[in-house]
Amino acid sequence: MGLFQGLVFLLLLYLLQGSNSSFVKLNDNGYEDVIIAIDPGVPEDENIIEQLKEIVTTASTYLFEATQKRFFFKNVSVLIPESWEDSLQYKRPTYESYTHADVRVAPPTISGRDEPYTRQFTECEEKAEYIHFTPDFVLGKKLNEYGPPGRLLVHEWAHLRWGVFDEYNEDQPFYSAKSKKIEATRCSTGISGLNRVYTCQGGSCVFRTCRTNSTTKLYEKDCQFFPDEVQTEKASIMFMQSIDSVVEFCNEKNHNQEAPSLQNIKCGYRSTWEVISNSEDFKNSTPMETSPPPPVFSLLRPRERILCLVLDKSGSMSLSDRLNRMNQAAKYFLLQTVENGSWVGMVHFDSTASIKSELIQIKGNTERNTLLESLPSVASGGTSICKGIQAAFQAIEKKNSQLDGSEIVLLTDGEDNTAGSCVETVKQSGVIIHLIALGPDADAAVTEMSKITGKHFLATDVAENNGLIDAFENKIILFCSHSFLNIIKQLESKGSTLNSDSWMNDTVIIDSTVGKDTFFQVTWSKQPPKISLWNPNGTAVTNFIVDTASKMAYLTIPGTAQVGIWTYHLQAKANSETLTMTVTSRAASSSVPPITVNAKMNKNSNSFPNPMIVYAEVLQGYIPIIGASVTAIIESNKGNTKVLELLDNGAGADAFKNDGVYSRYFTAYSDNGRYSLKVRAHGGTNSARRSLQRPANRAAFIPGWVVNGEIKQNPPRPETDDAQTVLESFSRTATGDAFVMSDVPSGPLPDLFPPSQITDLHATLDGDNINLTWTAPGDDFDVGTGKNGYIIRISGNITDLRDNFDDALQVNTSDLVPKEANSEETFVFKPGKISEENAAHIFIAIRSVDKSNLTSKSSNFAQVALPVSQEDPSAGSGSSSGVNTMTVVLGQRNWLMDSGSAVFEKNSQVQCESQEAHKSGDGKPHTPTLLGH
Repeated sequence: MGLFQGLVFLLLLYLLQGSNSSFVKLNDNGYEDVIIAIDPGVPEDENIIEQLKEIVTTASTYLFEATQKRFFFKNVSVLIPESWEDSLQYKRPTYESYTHADVRVAPPTISGRDEPYTRQFTECEEKAEYIHFTPDFVLGKKLNEYGPPGRLLVHEWAHLRWGVFDEYNEDQPFYSAKSKKIEATRCSTGISGLNRVYTCQGGSCVFRTCRTNSTTKLYEKDCQFFPDEVQTEKASIMFMQSIDSVVEFCNEKNHNQEAPSLQNIKCGYRSTWEVISNSEDFKNSTPMETSPPPPVFSLLRPRERILCLVLDKSGSMSLSDRLNRMNQAAKYFLLQTVENGSWVGMVHFDSTASIKSELIQIKGNTERNTLLESLPSVASGGTSICKGIQAAFQAIEKKNSQLDGSEIVLLTDGEDNTAGSCVETVKQSGVIIHLIALGPDADAAVTEMSKITGKHFLATDVAENNGLIDAFENKIILFCSHSFLNIIKQLESKGSTLNSDSWMNDTVIIDSTVGKDTFFQVTWSKQPPKISLWNPNGTAVTNFIVDTASKMAYLTIPGTAQVGIWTYHLQAKANSETLTMTVTSRAASSSVPPITVNAKMNKNSNSFPNPMIVYAEVLQGYIPIIGASVTAIIESNKGNTKVLELLDNGAGADAFKNDGVYSRYFTAYSDNGRYSLKVRAHGGTNSARRSLQRPANRAAFIPGWVVNGEIKQNPPRPETDDAQTVLESFSRTATGDAFVMSDVPSGPLPDLFPPSQITDLHATLDGDNINLTWTAPGDDFDVGTGKNGYIIRISGNITDLRDNFDDALQVNTSDLVPKEANSEETFVFKPGKISEENAAHIFIAIRSVDKSNLTSKSSNFAQVALPVSQEDPSAGSGSSSGVNTMTVVLGQRNWLMDSGSAVFEKNSQVQCESQEAHKSGDGKPHTPTLLGH
């Protein structure tokens, strides 16, 4: 079972459905447990609280009408920073924290950039991460640019809750419609307005008509769509909810399938209402007959933390070194993780329970050492989890008259079939329980404890991957965090099983964004190893504290650790020795956000042959970090490990390029059961960069309105500086949520995974040739190589190409050999000439075929504008070069193609007009073709 074969699993059970997932639930048509968190960096302003109430109240009514009387906001908690002045109306939070907020109010990443957006990087129909508003937006200072904030909250809520996308596209603001008109990308097409360019010269500024680009046959770059202020069209909220008449989402009847909107691209050309109607919210609700009540608000402000460690010392904890491993994790928590100012107590339990330490406030090492001395040293007796919890309640109540919002960290092997007896007591208490269960019977503990917690998330890891310590580091602390700055950053978490005198050598990078409270911890399973550590200057650091009883050694760097590369060597002193190294640190400065990494899977459970997706966010504050090297280590419950390189290339599983989210499909299942996830991110010298581009899924900026035929312009949007700041070297590790697989067959897996959909097909016209580029998919989604090539088809009608791909004209790709997944592919073909009177765009789509002849979904549609022919196609005798030609009629467009060796896929919609000029020397007509090379 991996390096620690036969040892126990780690099970981390939460009150939550994930370490940073939303608590929102739908109850009788109303959304409950919505959390809005104000960032500690926001200056104190009570008007923000009042405006948030107004925004949500207005949004609730708008949401109710927009969803045909199905949904409204029932209760909302506003989490106020601890740095703001206290008030009698502010209550203590329970489970609410910044990391679980559905809406975050935070300063703009760059001054002046106040665009609201939703952090959304998952697939269509999947919930997004959070909504981001700035203080100026909340305070109503951006009404002209983004419209009423209550309406915009509904727009963003649709992103967040139902996984729909915008019905505009700033990268493709216009498109060529089948009507042969250039249209603004929007839904519905009933939204009217003017397309204009605002231009200034010599101090004079005017609006002029947009010009057509000679290459793209679309409007020039600076052309903007200005909507009419007065409209009658009701859809769509995902295009421009700020229009007074817009009160609906686009549905199947009025959806604009031609537009290159993100909704079309990401959701398979389905309307937003179709996606919403397929959601669990919709399926589990019916329209209300009466109007909903206004939202109820709770104002919450963090207080000092109250926490009790509840430690299992029953006889079964003596097996497999469980007691020692529990103590190692508890010591790490007490030495490094729990913050000064927190109140911490300790309870031991077997068949009975006793308070070993009343709650004491952590002020420094004295209190920490007092608690360390209270850790259990002997395991014996039976197991009663409920008695341990009840003793913790008593300890907490001695300090605090209310249990609500207090925490219990329960470490146990889970061998207790009576845990369900205190279900109701725990439910009613309001206490947050973090359960970490060790041992082969931990599954039973999870079953019982899930009854207590009601909601839970399960993560798994094996011992050599520092599972216990990672649980404290990445889960419990992140759960309770109210700021980026408070979170401990894990720089290293590594383990290895070695024979005597073998070495585990590596380096750790401490960058300038961290360095405070830097902590090195080494653990072993048999004998103390030889430990060598050098700082960036090459000076040996030797003052490790060795705790032989707990089989660990640790070192805290005083002050701020030196920036640079720290080197460590660990030498095993016994055979089959398991060594681990953990390095953590906090932000070096309260004014500079540290670089962070967050990891997650797209699902908590799955069944074969469905794929999983791994996501890793690399950020500094809210600024994406691009160009990093990010790898995921996925380990099954039997110790089978797979390593995946994660990519931020906008292809395969990755939704948006350069958004700081690194993604990859995972299909290499080896076993049924639980899989753990750990992610490592590394930024080498001059490789990683801060990306200052505008966030994806941002609210549409309104350039102005057409009023009585005249354009009333809004203040221009601040210019974007897309410059990328090169970062220093850094390293981070993060433990993600685990997932459970079922129906995985034994033996070699059958090939049931097709190549992933190509989403970045791009076409340009170069003379008579069309150049295509795209990112290669793999044999299994975005892994491997699609052995059986590509199918490229073209049409003059995007709807026909989408709905009847197999009937469209096929390009010869016989010479195109697929590259490995995530490589750049290029292909050039010659479409021939098109008659002048029918000059139009040509639409192109591509599919990939793997070795088992499994075919990907059709790609996004690329398009090029064909140049006007300089010849009269009815001139009779073919081209002067002597190449025979044939006219192919697709709908209403006449295509003149060179007849060559490329393949033409015949279909009933294509008619060949036989002409003398189109016959070969033997009098037989040629097959119409496209040249590919």
